[in-house]
Amino acid sequence: MKSKKLSQLVILAMVVTLLAGCAKADAADQAPETTPQEAETTAAPETATELSAPVQETAADFSTPVVYMTTDISAEGLMAIYEALGASPEGNIAVKLSTGEPGSNYLRTDLIGELVQSLGATIVECNTAYGGSRSNTEMHYQVAKDHGYTDIADVDIMDENGSMTLPVTGGSNLTENLVGANFANYDYFVVLSHFKGHAMAGFGGAIKNISIGIASSEGKMNIHTAGQGGSMWSAPQDPFLESMAEAGKSVVDALDGNILYINVMNRLSVDCDCDSGPAEPDMHDIGILASFDPVAVDQACVDLVYAAPDGQPLINRIESRNGLHTLEHAESIGLGSRTYELVNIHV
Repeated sequence: MKSKKLSQLVILAMVVTLLAGCAKADAADQAPETTPQEAETTAAPETATELSAPVQETAADFSTPVVYMTTDISAEGLMAIYEALGASPEGNIAVKLSTGEPGSNYLRTDLIGELVQSLGATIVECNTAYGGSRSNTEMHYQVAKDHGYTDIADVDIMDENGSMTLPVTGGSNLTENLVGANFANYDYFVVLSHFKGHAMAGFGGAIKNISIGIASSEGKMNIHTAGQGGSMWSAPQDPFLESMAEAGKSVVDALDGNILYINVMNRLSVDCDCDSGPAEPDMHDIGILASFDPVAVDQACVDLVYAAPDGQPLINRIESRNGLHTLEHAESIGLGSRTYELVNIHV
């Protein structure tokens, strides 16, 4: 069961069942077609355990990180996947998500509202560094209101009072990470990410959300330039990807275990929610995944895209930006594991 080939077949069979009958989409970026078996690295689950929600205890093998998954992309499904983790957040709880540019595929309140309110949490974000509708605090709060987030919770733009510095240990690019100053006000982070493609990183999920997402506007510049300064659009690609992993690790180290990760795999555009005019998704929704390991949950999402019969456009986007390198570097610096066990939750 530990062979790479068998692991890939498990996840491939699951996704083919989910998307049976789907026609394969045309490749958007014109890269050669890639199968899961041809991927550079595929850390597919050793087993796929099936459980019924809610789950408090499982027979999962905890020698590797567990990633829980449901194909039910609904408020009920989101609650079930959160409950499967068995987490007990205490204190001042933050839900970190992307408020999204107007017109993007940001997470809608009818999906996330029940979870956010059940936690009594504050929705947190930071300003962008590229302009747009969220580049200053006043406009950003207006976007949060327009997207319905202020109707379900308090919203905190964490860098409205500037930045605070977190040390980066073990990195090859960054020695410090600048996050929103209000980061210090929270005891526990629930990282709620819309998994999708990204024009610069290849894909965006949990790691991007805790690095670029929690970084202040000046911290975003620091990550994009791999700590070297200058134009954020001209930095070498691999150091940028590595810097995302390093910044994410600084956040995880600071929280000392008080963090969990949920990725929603719907509206799977090749473009990010930071794009106000993203490409229309050309593959089917897949599900919601959750873990205490950010590398494992992102790797599981990537593997599901590779296994999907209509995933080629997003695969092309990931590979054209060398997006898998973020996962490679993240694992190498101890942010998490690319090997995981996938546990299916039936709602």
